Amino acid sequence: MEVQIFGLKKSAATRAAERFFKERRVKIHFVDLAQRPIAKGELARFTQKFGLTALLDVEGKAYEALNLPYLRLSEDSLVQKAIDHPELLKLPLVRMGKFLSYGDAQGDWRTWMDTAK
Repeated sequence: MEVQIFGLKKSAATRAAERFFKERRVKIHFVDLAQRPIAKGELARFTQKFGLTALLDVEGKAYEALNLPYLRLSEDSLVQKAIDHPELLKLPLVRMGKFLSYGDAQGDWRTWMDTAK
């Protein structure tokens, strides 16, 4: 069993996800989005399942700082902004095989663990 976590080291939710899986001895492949931006195709997996608006942290400081509430951007432009500024996303983005989640989704993660047994 292996899980891939996309997040930022400074994000408390990302650290909580890492801790959750480490406590359950699940192998983690962590991608620090501050060091390496998420691939457009990888982000597309999450946007296809949840929609871009669900993934964006519209209440966050980064969203306001980039003046996004006042701009009318195409979805492609918003995706590029999210790639360039990962703090716009509700982190962490977690993938375990075909399962995907965003944010603090411990209930989903527990279900994945039960399914994988």
